[in-house]
Amino acid sequence: MVHQVLFIVFGLICVAGAINLLLQRHPINSALSLVVVMASLALIYLLLGAEFVAAIQVIVYAGAIMVLFVFVIMLLNAGEEERTRGSRVALILGVPGVIILAATVGWLLVTGSGQLGSVTIASSDFGETHAIARLLFKDFLLPFEITSVLILIAIMGAVVLGKRES
Repeated sequence: MVHQVLFIVFGLICVAGAINLLLQRHPINSALSLVVVMASLALIYLLLGAEFVAAIQVIVYAGAIMVLFVFVIMLLNAGEEERTRGSRVALILGVPGVIILAATVGWLLVTGSGQLGSVTIASSDFGETHAIARLLFKDFLLPFEITSVLILIAIMGAVVLGKRES
């Protein structure tokens, strides 16, 4: 019972942080809202018994990636953004997508099966170090390395864009 209440509290904090991230006008405030989301996700991982994933969530995402985001925001000297009406296509595609996603999550919570077709939502070794190492360094080594190269290219692009002509 306590775990369920804590899960609901941390889930609400996560959703509130995500909504705040979207509503902020200044990029630094959005980055700080993203830190709240990452921290609440780490606490949810702790409730699930995945201590390693929670620690990585805090160290890598809330720590290193957010420092990178703030560095890029400061480097580009991003100020307050102006509001626009938004995209009509995003509204037409986004609203049904959110409804479908919410219905799927609700159906999974109500049925409690833990399976969506042939996909298992959480396996018995969820969050264990050896399972994560096997996935990262055996099954998904190429996508893991490609992602790291893409992040490096994005950092170099931000430095080039932020460089002032002298």
